[in-house]
Amino acid sequence: MKAGLVTDILGCMPLEEMLDTCVDLGFEALELGCGNWSKAPHVDLEGLIESANQRDRFLNAIKSRGLEIVALNCSGNQLDPTEAGRAHKEVVEKTFQLAELLGVKTIVMMSGCPGGGPKDATPNWITHTFLPRHDEILEWQWNEVAFPYWEKAAKLAKDHGVQKIAIENLGNNLVYNPETLFKLRNQVGEMVGMNFDPSHLFWMGSDPILAARALGSAIYHIHAKDVRIERGINDVHGLLDVKPMESFATRSWNYVALGHGHDVSWWKEFFTVVKMTGYDGPVVLEMEDLTMNPLTGVKKSMHVLKEALPREFEIRMAQKTF
Repeated sequence: MKAGLVTDILGCMPLEEMLDTCVDLGFEALELGCGNWSKAPHVDLEGLIESANQRDRFLNAIKSRGLEIVALNCSGNQLDPTEAGRAHKEVVEKTFQLAELLGVKTIVMMSGCPGGGPKDATPNWITHTFLPRHDEILEWQWNEVAFPYWEKAAKLAKDHGVQKIAIENLGNNLVYNPETLFKLRNQVGEMVGMNFDPSHLFWMGSDPILAARALGSAIYHIHAKDVRIERGINDVHGLLDVKPMESFATRSWNYVALGHGHDVSWWKEFFTVVKMTGYDGPVVLEMEDLTMNPLTGVKKSMHVLKEALPREFEIRMAQKTF
């Protein structure tokens, strides 16, 4: 289980400073944002596709420091019914191209969320089927939009040498939990599995450890990311909270640095159970705690990660382990 970083977290740093920081903190692997919801602070998608020399310099900067690219991330909503969805599809396809050129085998994505019908211009995430119309919308979203798109996307990814598409279990998407992941996987095949992010399951009210057991070999990638349920707010208003993330003082739940929502003992059990399922891939830190600056949050989170992962870490500078 290599410890990695979603490098967007350190997007304020230029590439080489970010890479040096990763080495200093003990990271071994990188997940690089290529566009869509990511600002792609360290990836020139077009330039890297077009220029072999640029790719060589890029890879040398990474490999010379003993780091490895374990995934490219093009998360967005390629099923959006507007021009935005078409633009996101283009970035997805170019990310597949870049993965082939860089030799990266795993792509992190979202499943996407379509509109509620052929004439709808707004993505529509159905979370309650109280009315019969809701069932009709879901059936249309899956059968007429999601399945056809993902069947083509899985084939295209395979043509570019991609081995795994790891779909994150984020709300506001058709795939947001084990059940919905298996619904897509049963239709599309084993090209798709889950980028398992326990933080989202926390705010949706499920148990990520039990979810990991249910997913088993369908776990293709892991984001180490925490959530804190805010006492005194959630108890009154529940977990469905539409306030912006910047309003963290009044939200029912918040993304927080690792260990600031669930202590290290929880993470030890989680990573051990994940390993029991047979997963031995990267565990990639994602940190979106707005109560501290990004580097501070990464340092605090990495401290928890080093203690919780069922392995030893080498301190490269001092040649020691702990």
